[in-house]
Amino acid sequence: MEPFIPCSPRRVRPELRGKARKIAWRVNPGNRSELPEEATIEGTARLALDRERRWYDQEVDLTVQFLDAPPAELRREILAHMNSWGETAAVRFRETRGYATVRIARAPGDGHWSYVGTDVLVVTDPDEPTMNLDGFTVSTPERELRRVVRHETGHTLGFQHEHLRREIVERIDPDRAIRYFERSSGWEPDEVRLQVLTPLEEASIFATPDADETSIMTYSLPAEIMRDGQAVVGGTDITALDREHIARIYPREAAPTEGPARAPARASAVPLEAAATRSSTSHGGLLYFPEGTDPSTIAAIIAALEGR
Repeated sequence: MEPFIPCSPRRVRPELRGKARKIAWRVNPGNRSELPEEATIEGTARLALDRERRWYDQEVDLTVQFLDAPPAELRREILAHMNSWGETAAVRFRETRGYATVRIARAPGDGHWSYVGTDVLVVTDPDEPTMNLDGFTVSTPERELRRVVRHETGHTLGFQHEHLRREIVERIDPDRAIRYFERSSGWEPDEVRLQVLTPLEEASIFATPDADETSIMTYSLPAEIMRDGQAVVGGTDITALDREHIARIYPREAAPTEGPARAPARASAVPLEAAATRSSTSHGGLLYFPEGTDPSTIAAIIAALEGR
């Protein structure tokens, strides 16, 4: 079984969660759910947002920037693994030297993590990463590079952790899990409950009928914490079910939608002066929107950021 290396999807700050929802609604109106606003509280709250964090239902074309200038060889490898998600879906990641939607750091000791789906757009500081690949170098084993990059890219595309499906969580012994993760990862009990013991609400996610224990989005869970003594193997690569699922979420030929067609989610910049009431120090002087975003949508996003 693959050794457990924790990944903690990054959450937007509590004061920005309402704005994150509004931005997600503007990016894809289908992100509106019937879940109550209270569903954004900590814990199960963050999981309920999965249905609300999808990118466009047309081509998802996201720019990528490496904040700490890794070697070209490593950049190529990371991008290749990110783009593996596009083998069956309308998904593409491409490097840019300027401001990008997805900004990757390799801060040692900070863990592996990514913001989930459209939450990436809430992080507008050009020097702030939206994904971290803990200490990765050209010497990182290819198997580990593949597993972690493809997993974190899954979060960027809106996927939550598959091991939080209820049928898996119900097999875990809470007391054993708390002791195990305290010993292996240094987690406090509340963190274990959040990362391992709080199941996804099925109504809040787009999911396959059954949990995929080998999905790239599944933690490996040892037999010692499982009630039935059967380990969850966990994923080391994107599975056939993963590829089928993302093809349904981001189909290459999207079904027609009412109203004007939306452009692919490409990064572009709009001077902050367009938002007259914002200070130039808030987010580095720029607000960033998908290329081709219509003016009414830009105005609505600015209004959401201002809390209007």
